[in-house]
Amino acid sequence: MVATPIGNLADISLRALCALDLMDAIACEDTRHTQHMLNAYGIKKPLIALHQHNEVHASDALVSRLQQGQRIAYVSDAGTPGVSDPGAKLAAAVHAAGLRVIPMPGASSVTTLISAIGLAEARDQFDTQGFLFAGFLPNKGSPRVQALQALRDSSRTVVLLEAPHRLTQLAKELLPWGERLVTTGRELTKQFESINTHACQDFEAWLLADANRLRGEYVLAIHPLPAQVSGGEGDIPANVLSTLATLLEVLPVKTASQVGSTITGVSKNKLYAAALAMQIRV
Repeated sequence: MVATPIGNLADISLRALCALDLMDAIACEDTRHTQHMLNAYGIKKPLIALHQHNEVHASDALVSRLQQGQRIAYVSDAGTPGVSDPGAKLAAAVHAAGLRVIPMPGASSVTTLISAIGLAEARDQFDTQGFLFAGFLPNKGSPRVQALQALRDSSRTVVLLEAPHRLTQLAKELLPWGERLVTTGRELTKQFESINTHACQDFEAWLLADANRLRGEYVLAIHPLPAQVSGGEGDIPANVLSTLATLLEVLPVKTASQVGSTITGVSKNKLYAAALAMQIRV
């Protein structure tokens, strides 16, 4: 199972290139897409189509070839197979046959975005354990509504993938999430990569302000709610909030909260939540 670039071809690993060059055949989600990648590195191998519509049948055929001693790799169009792309049924079939599945890690839109949004700072503040990867939501109906409601109640950062033609729908569905922040990663690692953060209630307006924002691949990270920390601006004295606002003019949120707590004696967690709320309004 070989992870491939999510956009920039230079993101493929040396191990992946070496492995692909040693294979007897390469199974792939889209032969045209994979052929383009292989051509870039001068690798010539027979290609076998394995996608969501033929994965069970194609997996049986690949298991048979593996049992004959052939070396087979599987790649999806971008990223790691078997996560949000085909490959999971193939891996299960290989395991069931008593054969070995070897994963080769690589680029991921999820970890790429998470690395750029300051998740560690949020984790320290909210005592959350990493993030919740929800992948693609159900397309429509009550399953989608129920999934969104469950995610809204989560105390962790929530990571979603979404198809371009459903982005406006998702933006409307996030309106009730109000001031909760959402960071969007569009076309990550590609020429027109963009990473932006907004309050959920402002996401739709931002999305519709430029037609180009409705194009390309998206991964979204919805931040934890500041309100999940006990207390808020309402029970912080006005003079303390004034001090915090002054600190925020020259310091990042986490540092301003720590310094403000030392100066005023107010919990740094309370000040952090208040500082985030101030930044959202700005």
